[in-house]
Amino acid sequence: MSEKLLDVKNLHTSFFTHLGEVQAIRDVSFGLDKGEIIGIVGESGSGKSVTSLSIMGLLAYPGRVKKGEILFNGEDLLKKKKSEMRKIQGDHIAMIFQDPMTSLNPLFKIGDQITEAILTHHKIKKEDAKKRALEMLRLVGIPSPEKRFHSYPHEFSGGMRQRAMIAMALSCEPELLIADEPTTALDVTIQAQVLALMKELNERLGTATILITHNLGCASSICDRIIVMYGGKIMEEGTTEEIFYEPHHPYTMGLLNSVPKVTGEASKERLVPILGTPPDMLHPPTGCPFYPRCKYAMKVCASMPVPEQYISDTHRVSCFMCHPQAPRNEEYESQKGGIRHAK
Repeated sequence: MSEKLLDVKNLHTSFFTHLGEVQAIRDVSFGLDKGEIIGIVGESGSGKSVTSLSIMGLLAYPGRVKKGEILFNGEDLLKKKKSEMRKIQGDHIAMIFQDPMTSLNPLFKIGDQITEAILTHHKIKKEDAKKRALEMLRLVGIPSPEKRFHSYPHEFSGGMRQRAMIAMALSCEPELLIADEPTTALDVTIQAQVLALMKELNERLGTATILITHNLGCASSICDRIIVMYGGKIMEEGTTEEIFYEPHHPYTMGLLNSVPKVTGEASKERLVPILGTPPDMLHPPTGCPFYPRCKYAMKVCASMPVPEQYISDTHRVSCFMCHPQAPRNEEYESQKGGIRHAK
């Protein structure tokens, strides 16, 4: 039986601005087992990155976790002091940020930055920390690590900088790695290499991983489970196979329909965009946040909180269309075939 590493319960995170309270995360709950890889997908503004920053304890002012629990190895991270969180950040939970060029210090050599991260969390000699940094550069596939150890960030390509960030994140052997859009601005070949590297390191080191991305293709290639977020809420969660082959939420269906198909007759079909705009989180809707953009929406979707339905032990969805008393819609039923429907 799998051991629970992370358990997020009823998380609410808001930003208190001069215009009012921006409710970025509203009642989000999910778990992560040791050694597991989950993906959190959704368009910009859905709450993916804010969820990760809430877990890491790195929310900047005026952001604040209003309520909820973030249990890591059974301990609530929200109850820990800043000094206690600093010991956890980087050592037990590490994070790869979206843009490695802004995450790496341009004034210091790559090797020195990785060495510093190791020395911050481990009481070892500087020479041993340097050896460890070299091992990590070698592990993530950076060529000539002895030479690259003394290079500055601007001397690395985008893919190499991302590998350096992964090396730094894994240098203290964390139990949990959060990768926030790790393939942004990389070409598809380098994207595939970075994702393959993350999968390989997960299998070799047993590090649990949360992959945050808007790219369903990236999530499908390495994730065991996928969480679909929209409007600060979880719309659907299931195994990768369930999300791709048996989607139940119209938003998930919309994301799948907007992915280019490259095989068969489907490759000639036009992409189907999701019309409309995301909700205003200063005044979030009472009902389903996807209601204004959903072609299957009913009156009840706008006025009532959406009940969570379990399709299976591993598959849950927040949609009135999945309610036993919901009227049958032939088009909706056909879309539940996921990517099979597109073939």
